[in-house]
Amino acid sequence: MHSHFAKILTTMTFVTLPACGLDMPASEQNPTTTTTPTTTPNPLPPAVTAVLNLPDAAYAYDKLALPAHFLTPFVLAQDNTPANNPVTSDGATLGRVLFYDKNLSANRTVACASCHPQSHGFSDTVKFSPGFAGAPTARNSMPLSNARYYRSGKFFWDERAATLEAQVLLPIQSSVEMGLTLDEIVPRVAAEAYYPELFTRAFGTPEVTTDRVSKALAQFVRSIVSYRSRYDEGVAATGAIGANFANFTAEENRGKALFLGPAGCAGCHLVNPPPAGGPPTTLSNQAAFFINIATNNGLTAGLTTDNGVGDITGLARDQGRFKAPELRNVALTAPYMHDGSIATLAEVIEHYNTGVLAHPNLDPRLRVPGTTTPRKLNLTPADSAALVAFLGTLTDEPLARDPAYANPFRSAQ
Repeated sequence: MHSHFAKILTTMTFVTLPACGLDMPASEQNPTTTTTPTTTPNPLPPAVTAVLNLPDAAYAYDKLALPAHFLTPFVLAQDNTPANNPVTSDGATLGRVLFYDKNLSANRTVACASCHPQSHGFSDTVKFSPGFAGAPTARNSMPLSNARYYRSGKFFWDERAATLEAQVLLPIQSSVEMGLTLDEIVPRVAAEAYYPELFTRAFGTPEVTTDRVSKALAQFVRSIVSYRSRYDEGVAATGAIGANFANFTAEENRGKALFLGPAGCAGCHLVNPPPAGGPPTTLSNQAAFFINIATNNGLTAGLTTDNGVGDITGLARDQGRFKAPELRNVALTAPYMHDGSIATLAEVIEHYNTGVLAHPNLDPRLRVPGTTTPRKLNLTPADSAALVAFLGTLTDEPLARDPAYANPFRSAQ
């Protein structure tokens, strides 16, 4: 807690599944993917192929070519995938179709992907996304990359959903977001001729249930793993996060050193705070850029109309605490914070540099040790620019273009 590593970036832009925004146009899709189809094609029937652009052999969502730094015991232990719903190629394929299907909203105008476009880190570009009837959501859309590596498995900014399986059904039922009831979801999905084959492949029979819809959507979201950024290339080449990366500019390497050291970002955003005594060369976690608890980042000084976890638990100690999202693809996911109140990454850095407010529940890592006073980081403009440059290296451009995660509906292509 009292290390100089623990000073910054406690809550950048955070994950919920409200369904609003713009679908990714076909022009942004890239025909190359590392999520290769499985090896035994089974031709899809015309009822599917007439509507959906899917490979006969499903993409291997369950066999991602993850680099070594994703396969350490510490990182594997963060995976919130339950034993009764492992990611399968056919299950995630069904989930992908459901994720992009506007039939899951009351007036068939929005889908989950509407608020979570692939090209923007599976987040939205506006503060509050429009729901099926045009009314805005109450919070900013959270990015979905690496959702499986949030150890507690809780979802929404206020962590009110205990699992991803529970979370994915709630936006569909929201009176603002998608506007269906659980009783309406099953006949709405069952009425579409392309689903029987997809449900059969995923679950063995064509029966549509809310449990199967929930599991398929959760499988697809957990399959959205970001591991192909320039940062990942640098770690793979050196094996050590603290080394200078040959594929980085001098400014990007400086930003990484600040992130790990004087700015203190790693003390929150790499799950396990680095040891005291100087920037680390290696960490047990060099993959998942999560804060592993909901926390207060001093965005406000006291109670507001949205108090995050505190509004769910009713506990004073939880007021103003919010879940934080993964930092991967953060350069694509503006605006930031649960309320979309910060427009740029540079402004986020400045918040932690000079703007943290003395909320009673402020994360201790953002305080002067032994006091309730918020820390000042004393970053120079060059320091701030270097941090922004480093955060840009976490952008996974292949994921933003990967056809395995793109809209499969022919009408959108």
